[in-house]
Amino acid sequence: MALLERKEVNYLCFKRTKSKEKFTAIEYLLRVRNRPRAKERLQKANEIEEVNYDKSKIGKKYSTILSSLCNVVMLTRKRFHIVTTLVLAGLSTTLALDNGLALTPPMGWLTWERFRCITDCEKYPNECISESLIKRTADFMVSEGYLEAGYEYLGIDDCWLEKTRGPDGRLVPDKKRFPNGMKAVADYIHSKGLKFGMYEDYGTKTCAGYPGVLGNEKLDIETFVEWEIDYLKLDGCYVNISQMDDGYPAFGKMLNETGRYILYSCSWPAYMEPDFVHPNYESIAKHCNLWRNWDDIEDSWSSLTKIMDWFGDNQNRFAKYAGPGHWNDPDMLLIGNFGLSLDQARVQMAVWAVLAAPLLISTDLATIRPEFKEILLNKDIIAVNQDPMGKQGLRVWKKTDRGTKARLEIWSRELHDGSFALAFVSQRDDGIPYAASFNFDDMSLTPADYEIYDLYKDEKMRLLKSNEDFEVRINPTGVKFYKFVPMRSNEDVKIAGITTRPVTADAVVNSVLNKLD
Repeated sequence: MALLERKEVNYLCFKRTKSKEKFTAIEYLLRVRNRPRAKERLQKANEIEEVNYDKSKIGKKYSTILSSLCNVVMLTRKRFHIVTTLVLAGLSTTLALDNGLALTPPMGWLTWERFRCITDCEKYPNECISESLIKRTADFMVSEGYLEAGYEYLGIDDCWLEKTRGPDGRLVPDKKRFPNGMKAVADYIHSKGLKFGMYEDYGTKTCAGYPGVLGNEKLDIETFVEWEIDYLKLDGCYVNISQMDDGYPAFGKMLNETGRYILYSCSWPAYMEPDFVHPNYESIAKHCNLWRNWDDIEDSWSSLTKIMDWFGDNQNRFAKYAGPGHWNDPDMLLIGNFGLSLDQARVQMAVWAVLAAPLLISTDLATIRPEFKEILLNKDIIAVNQDPMGKQGLRVWKKTDRGTKARLEIWSRELHDGSFALAFVSQRDDGIPYAASFNFDDMSLTPADYEIYDLYKDEKMRLLKSNEDFEVRINPTGVKFYKFVPMRSNEDVKIAGITTRPVTADAVVNSVLNKLD
């Protein structure tokens, strides 16, 4: 193993940190274990000048290991308990293209749901897909606390292109709407501490009719690298689904071979599932950091519940393939737009957190109302979504017929510290808040004593005894979202029959150190 350079450690772990503390990964090793090799590496690193750094020189296997170690460092500093799953993901020989990205669900902002394909900047100057919109959004992401909360990607969806390629065959951004070109846009986004995302399509055209990548894959990837993008969403219009099983992995391989770390968002399954073709999710998880599973979300309660129902009905086919580096994607957040009430927006945020779904905002950050912004910036719910164990939650209970508890459902997710996040959702759209009582079997929990915390802060903490039922009162088309924390007297707790105990950071550090040595 080559000696670690300080520049490598700082780049991989703390590129954007504003802290003056020189808390590198190697120094962390020295603090937790007196390791001779770590001392040697630290001494060598201190002698190396911080010169221009070419990240492609780091071996990909080594990068993945160190990237996972960085997560251990950061999580330990936040006093989390680290779990074995994170280590296994980091030390695996293959981790989502070997790019070490998306160890928790990606968070960011995309243009599509709110701004669609608005290209008339004279008529809609504040809504058209343009350099101005992107820069304005970047400013708001930083000034309004979204970046600090974890929303780090800023992505341009469809309709950014000229209708034809340039004379050299390359993709050309619309010259009126992006007068300074995409590299200038990327530079501005990066200057804000954000990461730059772009959209293309694996077919001959994008869904809106602009040039696709098919037949020009290598050239387009070269262009994306020159523009220094960090995230690529690859749609699936204008291509036969029979080409996707080989085409998407091949494209991802070419992305990986560039040496630039680019988050890879696939649309592969979303074009198979509606045709009742079951995608190979095992293969998809090996080649994509995230993937759209099913139908496009639209700004309405009916669209949201349709997607929730589909995910719940089909969860046994794909939930197990989600985890650090690879995630199921039920589509963008509607929160802050026109189609959802406040209660309904709370439902989406809660269920997306349980699903370990990417949190991709698509609203106008300049005009979002404070109550919707509060949902998007809820630190406790974001923490559930970003739980380092990365285990996707499930719909564990549902009743659709008439009578008691009709159209109620429970979504549950096991978290790294042995607690559980449970969302009690009502799809009823009539009457008044509905009161219901659930036993431990309904909630897929082993009877135990729990402290219950309301993640939307509507209620104070309450206790649930092992011999009691849990009572909840839910607004129509609303949610109650709780964290169930086992009382300390309980040695272990079970979900779905599996016993879990928190694993301390030492176990993780030992595994990483053994791999490094």
